[in-house]
Amino acid sequence: MRLICPIRLIRAGTGMRGMTCIGIWTVPALPVTENIGTTMSNQLGVSFEGRAQALLERRGWRLVARNYQCRGGEIDLIMRDQTGVLVFIEVRARARSDFGGAAQSITLAKRRRLALAARHYLLRRPAARCRFDVVTFDGRPPVVHWLPDAFRTDDL
Repeated sequence: MRLICPIRLIRAGTGMRGMTCIGIWTVPALPVTENIGTTMSNQLGVSFEGRAQALLERRGWRLVARNYQCRGGEIDLIMRDQTGVLVFIEVRARARSDFGGAAQSITLAKRRRLALAARHYLLRRPAARCRFDVVTFDGRPPVVHWLPDAFRTDDL
């Protein structure tokens, strides 16, 4: 269904794209489904994931998968450490700590989604040993923190 709006109601940044002018009326062709802020957040997330990956590769770890997704969750990085343990890694960044730092932003619901995605991964690619690590970037400039074995599935 197309909406017809007076031109004076359409302002930049209102989420409409492909405007077609018909006299004094405007027909929005397609609503914008992406938010510019979200796109920037995604780009920053990819950047921090790359930095976390580089940090762990310098320690001798090997990348197995990046941004592994299943229906209920996503894992930022899956890597193998030097001893062969499969490590599921959540990467978080926070410029400000008004509501807690990056580590505090990993809620119980998020940990459950990570565990669900890990189970999905392990159903197809069994591993003898695995664990969940967290890499956080807090502040400006960001300070990196690596939290090995950050949580266990029996805690959920």
